[in-house]
Amino acid sequence: MKAKENHVLTICYELREDTAQGPLLEVMNVKYPFIFLFGTGSLLPAFEANLEGLEEGEQFEFTLEVEEAYGHPNELNIVDVPISAFYIDGKLANDLLQTGTPVSINDDSGQLHHGKVVSHSNSTVKVDFNHAMAGKRLHFFGQVLKIRKATADEIVRKHYIPDDIR
Repeated sequence: MKAKENHVLTICYELREDTAQGPLLEVMNVKYPFIFLFGTGSLLPAFEANLEGLEEGEQFEFTLEVEEAYGHPNELNIVDVPISAFYIDGKLANDLLQTGTPVSINDDSGQLHHGKVVSHSNSTVKVDFNHAMAGKRLHFFGQVLKIRKATADEIVRKHYIPDDIR
């Protein structure tokens, strides 16, 4: 069976920045693989393009340029958030104000956004909402562990459904 649309893939990989010797960014191993429904448009198109047609047991290695991955950081995604958003139970959460701290903030419409603290003042906190891998060239090395046809429910929902939920 080959990796193609409406098939569930189970893969393991190492993701490194820039090259095969670059800093390790993420590991999905045999015990904790990455399982996904291929062809739904929810993953990077270039990522899926590099996996398309592979078979079970086949290894892969490829690099996504910044433009194929998460793009370059956008200055418009670095926002001053009122410091009032960092109060929990009426008290300022000082531990969240440290540079580099990951934060999740709901916007005015209730949508959740993930970012990291860049700096803060007495009235605002500068938060970078760019994707954590924006600006990075991504090098993947891994293996296709399993491929199966997606169930009708997975195709309708457009995502993989674990065995214990189906």
